[in-house]
Amino acid sequence: MGTGNGWVRYWRDGTRPLEAMHAHFFEHVYSLHSHDTYSFGITDVGAQSFHCRGADHTSGAGMVMAFNPDEVHDGRAAVELGYQYRIVHIGPSVVCDILADASDGRTGGMPLFMRPVLTDPVLTGALARLHAAQVDRSSPLVREELLTAAVLAMAERGATRTPRMRTLAGQAQRQAARRARALLNEAFLEPLSANDLAEAAGCSRFALYRAFREEYGMPPSDYQRLLRLRRARRLLTGGLAPADAAASAGFSDQAHFNRWFKRTYGITPGTFQRAVL
Repeated sequence: MGTGNGWVRYWRDGTRPLEAMHAHFFEHVYSLHSHDTYSFGITDVGAQSFHCRGADHTSGAGMVMAFNPDEVHDGRAAVELGYQYRIVHIGPSVVCDILADASDGRTGGMPLFMRPVLTDPVLTGALARLHAAQVDRSSPLVREELLTAAVLAMAERGATRTPRMRTLAGQAQRQAARRARALLNEAFLEPLSANDLAEAAGCSRFALYRAFREEYGMPPSDYQRLLRLRRARRLLTGGLAPADAAASAGFSDQAHFNRWFKRTYGITPGTFQRAVL
Protein backbone atom coordinates (compact mmCIF):
# COMPACT_ATOMS: atom_id res chain seq x y z
CA MET A 1 0.00 0.00 0.00
CA GLY A 2 1.53 3.31 -1.08
CA THR A 3 0.72 6.79 0.26
CA GLY A 4 1.99 10.29 -0.26
CA ASN A 5 3.77 9.80 3.02
CA GLY A 6 5.68 6.71 1.89
CA TRP A 7 4.50 3.12 1.61
CA VAL A 8 3.44 0.24 3.83
CA ARG A 9 3.05 -3.53 3.34
CA TYR A 10 1.55 -5.76 6.03
CA TRP A 11 1.19 -9.54 6.57
CA ARG A 12 -0.61 -11.60 9.22
CA ASP A 13 -0.40 -15.26 10.19
CA GLY A 14 -3.94 -16.61 10.11
CA THR A 15 -3.45 -19.12 12.92
CA ARG A 16 -1.53 -17.31 15.67
CA PRO A 17 -0.45 -13.83 16.84
CA LEU A 18 2.39 -13.28 14.37
CA GLU A 19 2.53 -10.24 12.08
CA ALA A 20 5.06 -8.48 9.87
CA MET A 21 5.27 -5.03 8.28
CA HIS A 22 7.65 -3.35 5.84
CA ALA A 23 7.39 0.41 5.52
CA HIS A 24 9.10 3.64 4.53
CA PHE A 25 7.83 6.80 6.24
CA PHE A 26 8.80 10.44 5.80
CA GLU A 27 6.28 12.56 7.67
CA HIS A 28 4.19 9.95 9.46
CA VAL A 29 4.19 10.35 13.24
CA TYR A 30 3.06 7.48 15.47
CA SER A 31 0.95 8.59 18.41
CA LEU A 32 1.62 7.07 21.81
CA HIS A 33 0.57 3.44 21.68
CA SER A 34 1.58 -0.08 22.69
CA HIS A 35 1.25 -3.63 21.35
CA ASP A 36 0.10 -6.74 23.15
CA THR A 37 3.07 -8.52 21.52
CA TYR A 38 6.84 -8.48 21.53
CA SER A 39 7.67 -6.10 18.69
CA PHE A 40 11.03 -5.89 16.92
CA GLY A 41 11.75 -3.25 14.30
CA ILE A 42 14.88 -3.42 12.12
CA THR A 43 15.84 0.00 10.74
CA ASP A 44 17.22 -0.43 7.21
CA VAL A 45 17.49 3.16 5.94
CA GLY A 46 17.53 6.52 7.72
CA ALA A 47 16.66 6.80 11.40
CA GLN A 48 13.61 6.77 13.65
CA SER A 49 13.32 8.54 16.99
CA PHE A 50 10.82 7.61 19.69
CA HIS A 51 9.99 8.20 23.32
CA CYS A 52 9.86 5.15 25.57
CA ARG A 53 10.44 4.47 29.29
CA GLY A 54 10.75 8.14 30.09
CA ALA A 55 13.55 8.90 27.60
CA ASP A 56 14.15 9.65 23.93
CA HIS A 57 15.84 7.03 21.72
CA THR A 58 17.01 6.80 18.13
CA SER A 59 17.29 3.70 15.95
CA GLY A 60 19.60 4.06 12.95
CA ALA A 61 20.40 1.71 10.08
CA GLY A 62 21.26 -1.79 11.32
CA MET A 63 19.76 -1.26 14.79
CA VAL A 64 16.81 -3.11 16.32
CA MET A 65 13.99 -1.56 18.32
CA ALA A 66 12.84 -4.03 20.98
CA PHE A 67 9.49 -3.43 22.69
CA ASN A 68 8.11 -5.64 25.43
CA PRO A 69 4.35 -6.31 25.45
CA ASP A 70 2.28 -3.27 26.48
CA GLU A 71 5.29 -0.94 26.38
CA VAL A 72 4.13 2.57 25.44
CA HIS A 73 6.06 4.40 22.71
CA ASP A 74 5.63 6.76 19.77
CA GLY A 75 7.76 7.24 16.64
CA ARG A 76 8.82 9.70 13.93
CA ALA A 77 11.52 10.26 11.34
CA ALA A 78 14.80 11.51 12.80
CA VAL A 79 16.36 12.53 9.46
CA GLU A 80 15.12 14.22 6.29
CA LEU A 81 15.17 11.03 4.20
CA GLY A 82 12.77 9.39 6.65
CA TYR A 83 13.19 5.80 7.71
CA GLN A 84 12.60 2.42 6.16
CA TYR A 85 12.14 -0.50 8.52
CA ARG A 86 10.87 -4.04 8.92
CA ILE A 87 8.97 -5.02 12.03
CA VAL A 88 7.67 -8.32 13.38
CA HIS A 89 5.10 -8.70 16.16
CA ILE A 90 5.23 -11.98 18.09
CA GLY A 91 2.53 -12.79 20.63
CA PRO A 92 3.60 -13.76 24.18
CA SER A 93 1.79 -17.08 23.78
CA VAL A 94 4.00 -17.91 20.78
CA VAL A 95 7.15 -16.95 22.68
CA CYS A 96 6.06 -18.95 25.72
CA ASP A 97 5.33 -22.03 23.62
CA ILE A 98 8.72 -21.94 21.87
CA LEU A 99 10.70 -21.36 25.06
CA ALA A 100 8.79 -24.10 26.89
CA ASP A 101 9.47 -26.50 24.03
CA ALA A 102 13.17 -25.63 23.97
CA SER A 103 13.61 -26.02 27.74
CA ASP A 104 11.10 -28.82 28.51
CA GLY A 105 8.97 -26.33 30.37
CA ARG A 106 11.78 -24.81 32.44
CA THR A 107 11.55 -21.31 30.99
CA GLY A 108 12.22 -19.39 34.19
CA GLY A 109 9.73 -16.73 33.17
CA MET A 110 9.21 -14.65 30.06
CA PRO A 111 12.12 -12.62 28.62
CA LEU A 112 12.18 -8.87 29.16
CA PHE A 113 14.27 -6.32 27.27
CA MET A 114 15.96 -3.65 29.36
CA ARG A 115 17.04 -1.50 26.39
CA PRO A 116 14.62 -0.46 23.63
CA VAL A 117 17.42 -0.11 21.03
CA LEU A 118 19.92 -2.90 20.37
CA THR A 119 22.90 -3.32 18.07
CA ASP A 120 23.32 -7.05 17.54
CA PRO A 121 24.04 -8.54 14.06
CA VAL A 122 23.02 -12.06 15.13
CA LEU A 123 19.63 -10.95 16.47
CA THR A 124 19.13 -8.66 13.47
CA GLY A 125 19.87 -11.51 11.07
CA ALA A 126 17.48 -13.90 12.82
CA LEU A 127 14.67 -11.33 12.77
CA ALA A 128 15.35 -10.42 9.14
CA ARG A 129 15.13 -14.08 8.07
CA LEU A 130 11.87 -14.50 9.98
CA HIS A 131 10.46 -11.38 8.35
CA ALA A 132 11.45 -12.63 4.89
CA ALA A 133 9.81 -16.01 5.53
CA GLN A 134 6.54 -14.31 6.48
CA VAL A 135 6.64 -11.98 3.49
CA ASP A 136 7.54 -14.77 1.02
CA ARG A 137 4.94 -17.09 2.53
CA SER A 138 7.50 -19.85 2.90
CA SER A 139 6.51 -23.41 3.84
CA PRO A 140 5.19 -24.08 7.37
CA LEU A 141 8.39 -25.92 8.27
CA VAL A 142 10.61 -23.01 7.17
CA ARG A 143 8.49 -20.45 9.01
CA GLU A 144 8.50 -22.53 12.20
CA GLU A 145 12.26 -23.03 12.15
CA LEU A 146 12.97 -19.34 11.57
CA LEU A 147 10.41 -18.28 14.18
CA THR A 148 12.09 -20.57 16.73
CA ALA A 149 15.52 -19.20 15.81
CA ALA A 150 14.32 -15.61 16.19
CA VAL A 151 12.64 -16.22 19.56
CA LEU A 152 15.70 -18.03 20.91
CA ALA A 153 17.97 -15.28 19.62
CA MET A 154 15.90 -12.63 21.37
CA ALA A 155 15.86 -14.66 24.61
CA GLU A 156 19.56 -15.49 24.54
CA ARG A 157 21.06 -12.21 23.32
CA GLY A 158 18.90 -9.31 24.39
CA ALA A 159 16.71 -10.31 27.30
CA THR A 160 17.26 -10.43 31.03
CA ARG A 161 16.02 -14.01 31.41
CA THR A 162 17.50 -16.85 29.38
CA PRO A 163 15.96 -20.35 29.33
CA ARG A 164 18.16 -23.42 29.69
CA MET A 165 17.96 -25.37 26.43
CA ARG A 166 17.36 -29.12 26.47
CA THR A 167 18.90 -31.19 23.64
CA LEU A 168 19.58 -34.82 22.80
CA ALA A 169 22.87 -36.70 22.45
CA GLY A 170 24.24 -40.05 21.35
CA GLN A 171 21.80 -42.78 20.38
CA ALA A 172 18.76 -40.71 21.36
CA GLN A 173 19.87 -37.96 18.98
CA ARG A 174 20.45 -40.39 16.10
CA GLN A 175 17.12 -42.13 16.58
CA ALA A 176 15.16 -38.87 16.72
CA ALA A 177 16.83 -37.58 13.55
CA ARG A 178 16.25 -40.87 11.70
CA ARG A 179 12.57 -40.96 12.62
CA ALA A 180 12.07 -37.41 11.36
CA ARG A 181 13.96 -38.14 8.14
CA ALA A 182 11.84 -41.23 7.54
CA LEU A 183 8.68 -39.10 7.76
CA LEU A 184 10.17 -36.51 5.42
CA ASN A 185 11.18 -39.19 2.91
CA GLU A 186 7.66 -40.58 2.97
CA ALA A 187 5.66 -37.33 2.97
CA PHE A 188 7.95 -34.58 1.65
CA LEU A 189 5.19 -33.29 -0.65
CA GLU A 190 2.91 -32.67 2.33
CA PRO A 191 2.88 -29.38 4.31
CA LEU A 192 4.60 -31.00 7.29
CA SER A 193 4.96 -28.89 10.41
CA ALA A 194 7.61 -28.90 13.13
CA ASN A 195 5.03 -30.54 15.40
CA ASP A 196 4.58 -33.38 12.90
CA LEU A 197 8.31 -34.09 12.87
CA ALA A 198 8.70 -33.77 16.64
CA GLU A 199 5.82 -36.18 17.21
CA ALA A 200 7.38 -38.71 14.84
CA ALA A 201 10.78 -38.27 16.54
CA GLY A 202 9.39 -38.50 20.07
CA CYS A 203 10.99 -35.30 21.38
CA SER A 204 10.53 -31.52 21.47
CA ARG A 205 10.61 -29.43 18.30
CA PHE A 206 13.80 -27.72 19.41
CA ALA A 207 15.58 -30.96 20.31
CA LEU A 208 14.57 -32.50 16.97
CA TYR A 209 15.83 -29.49 15.02
CA ARG A 210 19.21 -29.62 16.75
CA ALA A 211 19.44 -33.41 16.35
CA PHE A 212 18.58 -33.30 12.65
CA ARG A 213 21.15 -30.61 11.93
CA GLU A 214 23.80 -32.49 13.86
CA GLU A 215 23.12 -35.80 12.08
CA TYR A 216 22.46 -34.60 8.53
CA GLY A 217 24.14 -31.20 8.27
CA MET A 218 20.99 -29.21 7.42
CA PRO A 219 17.65 -28.25 8.97
CA PRO A 220 14.59 -30.42 8.26
CA SER A 221 13.13 -27.70 6.02
CA ASP A 222 16.24 -27.71 3.81
CA TYR A 223 16.08 -31.49 3.54
CA GLN A 224 12.39 -31.34 2.58
CA ARG A 225 13.17 -28.77 -0.11
CA LEU A 226 16.05 -30.91 -1.39
CA LEU A 227 13.71 -33.89 -1.76
CA ARG A 228 11.28 -31.70 -3.69
CA LEU A 229 14.06 -30.46 -5.96
CA ARG A 230 15.16 -34.02 -6.66
CA ARG A 231 11.61 -34.93 -7.62
CA ALA A 232 11.44 -31.89 -9.89
CA ARG A 233 14.68 -32.95 -11.61
CA ARG A 234 13.20 -36.36 -12.35
CA LEU A 235 10.06 -34.74 -13.74
CA LEU A 236 12.10 -32.36 -15.90
CA THR A 237 14.13 -35.30 -17.20
CA GLY A 238 10.85 -36.95 -18.17
CA GLY A 239 9.88 -33.91 -20.24
CA LEU A 240 7.46 -32.14 -17.91
CA ALA A 241 7.41 -28.34 -18.31
CA PRO A 242 9.17 -26.41 -15.51
CA ALA A 243 5.93 -24.81 -14.30
CA ASP A 244 4.22 -28.21 -14.05
CA ALA A 245 7.30 -29.78 -12.45
CA ALA A 246 7.32 -27.02 -9.83
CA ALA A 247 3.67 -27.62 -8.94
CA SER A 248 4.06 -31.41 -8.92
CA ALA A 249 7.11 -31.16 -6.66
CA GLY A 250 5.32 -29.09 -4.03
CA PHE A 251 6.62 -25.58 -4.76
CA SER A 252 4.21 -22.71 -4.19
CA ASP A 253 5.08 -21.01 -7.50
CA GLN A 254 7.53 -21.26 -10.38
CA ALA A 255 9.58 -18.23 -9.29
CA HIS A 256 10.23 -19.86 -5.91
CA PHE A 257 11.14 -23.12 -7.65
CA ASN A 258 13.47 -21.41 -10.14
CA ARG A 259 15.25 -19.49 -7.39
CA TRP A 260 15.98 -22.57 -5.28
CA PHE A 261 16.85 -24.76 -8.27
CA LYS A 262 19.53 -22.28 -9.35
CA ARG A 263 20.83 -21.81 -5.80
CA THR A 264 21.17 -25.57 -5.41
CA TYR A 265 22.41 -26.66 -8.84
CA GLY A 266 23.85 -23.47 -10.33
CA ILE A 267 21.59 -23.55 -13.41
CA THR A 268 17.95 -22.83 -14.16
CA PRO A 269 15.38 -25.61 -14.62
CA GLY A 270 15.15 -24.72 -18.30
CA THR A 271 18.90 -25.05 -18.80
CA PHE A 272 18.86 -28.42 -17.03
CA GLN A 273 16.01 -29.71 -19.17
CA ARG A 274 17.61 -28.62 -22.45
CA ALA A 275 21.02 -30.14 -21.63
CA VAL A 276 20.30 -33.47 -23.35
CA LEU A 277 23.12 -35.02 -25.46
